[in-house]
Amino acid sequence: MHNRSRTGLDPALLRGLTRARRSPLELPGPTRRRTLQAGGAAAAALALSACGVGGQQRDPAADANFWEGKERTGNLRWANWPLYMDSERTQIQQFTEATGIEVEYKEDVQEAASFFGRIQPKLANEDDLGYDLIVLPNGFELAKLIELGYLVQLDHALLPNFTEYAGEIYRNSTFDPGNKYTVPYASGITGIAYNPEFIDREITSVQDLWDPAFEGKVGMFSDPQEIANFGLLANGVIPADSTPEDWEAAADRLREQRDSGVVRAYYDQDFIQPLTNGDLWITMAWSGDIYQQNSEEGTNLKFVIPEEGATLWTDNLMIPYTTQAPVDAIELMNFLYEPEIATGLTEYIAYISPVPHAQEVMLEWAAAEDGERADALREMAESPLVFPSEGDYQNLHNFVVLPTEEQDGFSSLFQAVTQS
Repeated sequence: MHNRSRTGLDPALLRGLTRARRSPLELPGPTRRRTLQAGGAAAAALALSACGVGGQQRDPAADANFWEGKERTGNLRWANWPLYMDSERTQIQQFTEATGIEVEYKEDVQEAASFFGRIQPKLANEDDLGYDLIVLPNGFELAKLIELGYLVQLDHALLPNFTEYAGEIYRNSTFDPGNKYTVPYASGITGIAYNPEFIDREITSVQDLWDPAFEGKVGMFSDPQEIANFGLLANGVIPADSTPEDWEAAADRLREQRDSGVVRAYYDQDFIQPLTNGDLWITMAWSGDIYQQNSEEGTNLKFVIPEEGATLWTDNLMIPYTTQAPVDAIELMNFLYEPEIATGLTEYIAYISPVPHAQEVMLEWAAAEDGERADALREMAESPLVFPSEGDYQNLHNFVVLPTEEQDGFSSLFQAVTQS
């Protein structure tokens, strides 16, 4: 049992400070993941932001001694997504109490590609972004930031909590091997959700998204990377191992699906309401959104990892090289891997924590509570949508990882399916 916090804070205090789960009245708009990459618009923004990338690349050797002589400043500026921390900024309060570092928290990341388009010219010009820590998903934008040398190489000697508590799957991703530049903030699964009010059989396969029995009732994502993954899986291809020939075949398979009339629409986000009211019967879906909808609204939507597998996406903490407070930033990164802190964050956002031990802590909290909160904590701790099993992880795939010069062609291939 984990009885002592590395932060020096009493675990009982940490449990008491975490905010109770939200009521439906406290959900003013789309959930965090539903604000992510707006399909074609995102890709278009990314293409514009990528213009002239050549020649702006920094020499990685410039950061060889980056951490030498760096000291805490006592202030930190953090850019994150909306709805990705409770309104009282509980974990930030805990961090300030434990370290004395004041945090200016900004919900400035509304969409990945447009945010990249905003910061990339400043980074190319070596200007301060106004942020010392940012959160972005694995994807084309992160690949560009790494390729251009715009992220600080992390000193893992300053990340002992990550070393001790991070789950194995989060330690060596395909998009950032060895966590050289990033550590995960939260993750989720892109799988299949369906409404059992309208489908009276068990859904088990990606192929069910092509079933003519669901004509006009299937939802697919419009984001090129997301839909490409499912086209590849439908063809029996692991996305991270795919080739340009595989991409062409996947696009053909997705065109067949579209032309058959099976697909109702391609969704940037808001697929939950159509799935709930029956406009959709089955759809590509994000695990955290389905968990939140069922938990907060009392619905009975089903989420499955199909037999061909699903994809694991990760939103990552990273430090831009123009940071004014790198030590403060890496201290916060490390703090978020303290199991009690990770548990409190997971309780609020309902996405997958990169700290598996948070499940045990959450069950300890449930045992120490009673009533509605105890039930909610226990339900969350036991949900595979929030804490996937080892078997689930074995069936989750990484996204396609591409060099910059191939990204626009890849996106255009799948945009031609969703935007025609």
